[in-house]
Amino acid sequence: MPRKIRELENELQQQGFQRREGKGSHRMWVHPSGVRVNMSGKSSEDCHFYQEKNLKLALQEIKKRCC
Repeated sequence: MPRKIRELENELQQQGFQRREGKGSHRMWVHPSGVRVNMSGKSSEDCHFYQEKNLKLALQEIKKRCC
């Protein structure tokens, strides 16, 4: 069962990302290291595979930049 978009956004927030508003249902999440993640959809919707993948790649990029 896929996670909800709000769960991904909670994980982004826990990792230090700041939320920036976008157009419509899009939200840009920016980390102090410069890594960005774009999330779309309502927070109550199921996330898509590519959104899970983008989150995973962003977290890996943060580890590369910080360590």
